[in-house]
Amino acid sequence: MEKNKEDQKKPLKLSTSGRLQIRKNLGPRENNLINTGAKKTIQIVFRSKNNQQKSSSTTQSNFRGSSSFRVSSGTGTKVGGPPTNFFNQPNKNFSGKHKKANDSKKALQKKSTLKPLDDDKKLNVNKILEQEEQEFDKFPSLAKLKRAREKEKLKLHDGEESIKIGKEIIIPEIITVQDLANRMAEKTADVVKTLMKMGVMAKPTQSLEADTAEIVATELGHRVKLVHDDDILKDIEDIEDKENVLESRPPVVTIMGHVDHGKTSILDAFRSSNVVAGESGGITQHIGAYQIINKNNKKITFIDTPGHAAFSKMRARGSKTTDIIILVVAADDGLKPQTIESIAHAKAANVPIIVAINKIDLPAADPDKVRNELLSHEIVVEKLSGDILDVEISALKKINLNKLEEAILLQADLLNLKANPNRPCRGVIIESKLEKGRGSIATVLVQKGSLKIGDIFVSGSEWGKVKALVNDKNEKTKQALPSTPIEVLGFDSNPLAGDDFIVVENETSARKIAEYRFNKKQIQKNKITKTNVEEMFEKISAGQASSLPVIIKADVQGSAEAIESSIVKLSTDEVKTTVIHKGVGAITESDVALANSGKGFIVGFNVRAIPQARDMAKRDGVDIKYYSIIYELIDDIKNLLSGLLKPEISENILGNVEIREVFSITKVGNVAGCFVKEGLISRNSKIRILRDNIVVHTGAISSLKRFKEEVKEAKAGYECGVMLDNYSDIKVNDVIEAFEIVETTRKL
Repeated sequence: MEKNKEDQKKPLKLSTSGRLQIRKNLGPRENNLINTGAKKTIQIVFRSKNNQQKSSSTTQSNFRGSSSFRVSSGTGTKVGGPPTNFFNQPNKNFSGKHKKANDSKKALQKKSTLKPLDDDKKLNVNKILEQEEQEFDKFPSLAKLKRAREKEKLKLHDGEESIKIGKEIIIPEIITVQDLANRMAEKTADVVKTLMKMGVMAKPTQSLEADTAEIVATELGHRVKLVHDDDILKDIEDIEDKENVLESRPPVVTIMGHVDHGKTSILDAFRSSNVVAGESGGITQHIGAYQIINKNNKKITFIDTPGHAAFSKMRARGSKTTDIIILVVAADDGLKPQTIESIAHAKAANVPIIVAINKIDLPAADPDKVRNELLSHEIVVEKLSGDILDVEISALKKINLNKLEEAILLQADLLNLKANPNRPCRGVIIESKLEKGRGSIATVLVQKGSLKIGDIFVSGSEWGKVKALVNDKNEKTKQALPSTPIEVLGFDSNPLAGDDFIVVENETSARKIAEYRFNKKQIQKNKITKTNVEEMFEKISAGQASSLPVIIKADVQGSAEAIESSIVKLSTDEVKTTVIHKGVGAITESDVALANSGKGFIVGFNVRAIPQARDMAKRDGVDIKYYSIIYELIDDIKNLLSGLLKPEISENILGNVEIREVFSITKVGNVAGCFVKEGLISRNSKIRILRDNIVVHTGAISSLKRFKEEVKEAKAGYECGVMLDNYSDIKVNDVIEAFEIVETTRKL
């Protein structure tokens, strides 16, 4: 059987390495050898040591198998003799002609290959290959080598992680968590974890201050270099003008005082126009800027501020941009809250004050009373040996207006007001509005330099190019000199009142500065504050306060600011107003969509909604409220906030009922036979069961009867049957206390 199996073995093809090995063992090839007569045959048989090696891969068998070289010849040539040309010999396995060679092959296969030769001097190929095979058996397997390589890789990877390379990172004043992680080449999750350890809860998109980012970077093993982003603003830094280039400029005068004390009427008298008629309710709700020229050809710029309490920001803005403040006080009314506030603004701005005591033509006028009241606020007028000018006037009858004008010019001469008109313009935004067909328009008060058509400017986070200049008389002009109020057309978008107005060299610089300011404003909105993690969870568990979202649209920016500050002041610990957007211009579809998503309503002050916005608001159920007087608006908001307040809950005791007998009824339960001692008991009233004056149950009544009829209530002195809802543990002499819960609406 074994012989048959051996005969069935198929010969193997030699690889290049196998051929080289044969050449090495047999010696150099003799090209000149002539094979004549006797022929030699060489056969290579790859034997496996065991069955497991037989099943191994071809690659392994080429290295691990044992090879024996058998040489048979008719002449009996020795193994150590000169080799024959092997590659020119025919393959005996595929030919049946050489029977003698096959017989010798079979005979040699039966011999043991491991048997040593007697003559050590002779070269035995079998012995050499067997030794090589035994040496190769000591080599590791391919799987073992692969595992070793994997371990090497893991060790190298662990070594790289353990050696952390610190970097020098640049941190600006405000940086997002994601950007900080990218600069450090760290995972965002690791940065968030580090912040949580510090007690700061932050999302990847939220912003961090420079000091917090520095602590995080140091904690993660990096070096920090702090830089400032406002280097771009060096292009618009103000420079002091030399004395020889300065020229005299008109004074900027702000008229301040309490509502309805005649501020706009004074200006009206100076301008010989009727400004008051254009204001709703007869009170000023805008900040206006005008310039007049007197008989001596001297100019005075007036800024008229509102007097209502809501316009505090506008008054503060007016006092910061002015040279002189005229404090208007009604002779028949005296000092009022807004008058006192105006005095505070004037003192804070360190601006000289001229007191104008108005309405002296009225019978109830008492100027001396006004002067004495001003003393309590450290305003000492000249008539009381002080240094503050005061003038008694009547705007309606135009009495002593020339004296007020002289006082203004005198004060201006003392201040020695000068500016350089031959330099790039710098100013401040007094008001801004959006007009159909004209776009964003702002009233600018020029403080330095001259503003010309074609100038490129930056105002807050907006920029633009001057397309047209319109003065207070609605006349187009080509340039505006210092202390001139002017309407500017050409804004990219509406600027905020109080923003600076600076002319720059080119459009590229304007874009960069506006973009920087806008980005800084957006980052500031998302800026997080350090808060304790426990405090955050306490707030979540306690629940947020009730909120009233509001969208404000007004005709001018100042009114929108005033309304915002007024309604925010109405907020309490329980309810608060949230202004989710404020702007100028008509109410549009985007405003309605924002109100719908925020579950709020829209306040329109001196503006109306466009038809598309009205239809959208009707469809989505968004409430739009229109106002033209600020008093009505504040009262309505106050009533709305009162509706969000939780009502006061109190109990009203209706009566006491004594249980005198307990009846047990099958499939029904216990029924109390009662006597109403005082008050009454109602079918819908809540009840408490008192046993020895201790409350044992609080619940409701499921049935109230007199005799066999169901009744709504039983009054004092009557008997009744009471069955309680889901409670049957009642005893004789228990007392049922009937009560109701009363909710009282609260108001702000």
